[in-house]
Amino acid sequence: MKSVYDAMWERLNLDLDAHAALLEVLGKFYGDIYLSQQGRLKGMEYIDFVISEIHGLRIKELQEAKAQGRKVVGTFCVFVPEEIIWAADAIAVGLCAGAEAGKERAEEILPRNLCSLIKSFVGFKLARLCPFFESCDLVVGETTCDGKKKTYEIFGEHVPMYVMEIPQMKHEADKELWRKEILRFKEKIESLTGNTVTFEKLKKAVKMLNDRRRVLQRLNDLRRHHPAPISGRDALLVNQISFYDDPERFTQQINKLCDELENRIQKGNGAVPENAVRVMISGCPMAIPNWKLPYVVESSGAVVVFEESCVGSRNTRDLVDESAETMDELIDALVDRYSRIDCACFTPNEERIAHIIDAARKWNVKGVIHYHLNFCQPYEIESFRVEKALAREGIPFISIGTDYSMEDLEQLKTRVQAFIEMISA
Repeated sequence: MKSVYDAMWERLNLDLDAHAALLEVLGKFYGDIYLSQQGRLKGMEYIDFVISEIHGLRIKELQEAKAQGRKVVGTFCVFVPEEIIWAADAIAVGLCAGAEAGKERAEEILPRNLCSLIKSFVGFKLARLCPFFESCDLVVGETTCDGKKKTYEIFGEHVPMYVMEIPQMKHEADKELWRKEILRFKEKIESLTGNTVTFEKLKKAVKMLNDRRRVLQRLNDLRRHHPAPISGRDALLVNQISFYDDPERFTQQINKLCDELENRIQKGNGAVPENAVRVMISGCPMAIPNWKLPYVVESSGAVVVFEESCVGSRNTRDLVDESAETMDELIDALVDRYSRIDCACFTPNEERIAHIIDAARKWNVKGVIHYHLNFCQPYEIESFRVEKALAREGIPFISIGTDYSMEDLEQLKTRVQAFIEMISA
């Protein structure tokens, strides 16, 4: 089917036929998982619109900004300090992953036993399916795992690539390394854009992105109410969209959504039945359209009330200190905020386990579903320590390893339903 955006996508060198087929599949997938829900909030219409235009209107906005001389910088990871990008008058956007599209192309240059997320972003690029990649003037990677590190060496032959070194420990020496990395990144972005990152511009960017984090904190906090006022699927979607939409517009719209949520809570209404079992999903990030596990959980009589994930609380829990009065203090504030991210790449990683236990109590969950992509060693290995810690606290736990395919859907349903039945008893 022809699209009003075909000419733009053709200029971006997308494979139009394959891209149209992808959008058709995702549209049906979205309808089945999201639009079929009963009693959705009116504010979710905004999110539905953004999703429907994520490869259309949003890309058109990016192209218009590029025509005015602005640069577009694509990122994979919450460690990339977006504040630097926005302060240089560039635009930070998330990139395509979360689906098996282009998997065969990715496996031409990567091992098959690599996690789905890495194969996905490579596949999207090689199969010419992602207009975000084709809009980017720079793609920023990071060293959060060996698979990504080595992939970026190859991927750099296909995109303008820049890699940030992420410390793997949290000693003072590691923070000093990270400070130097942020300054090196600032120089790179200034060189790319031709714009200097001044104290005033950086402070403004910090405020803008803190506002986005604040509204997501507000959303998460409202999910502590019983019955849950929003489904886990919708809450995940809001977090996913935060990586793609304009930050100021997103913050404004999600504040309206939270107003609606508060109104629903005051009336004692929920998005799910009162007896829906409250669970947390913890572990690997879920990029659009990776909605399989939340769908399985919520169609099995439970509701996801918290995500301990980079697409979730790990990305929004901490703010950058806005009280800095000099450039050095502001850079230190960035170093401090990003150093508190508790990715499984760190060793030791006691903070993450403490955060999981704390959230399980505050959000009153009956069980934790620890999710990892197959072949994602950091999260899969760390699940053993998470399980032991939760067992000491008397919090039920299940570890789920999966990928982006639908081949294990029935097996997944069986395991999740058995877990929910156990914690419901």
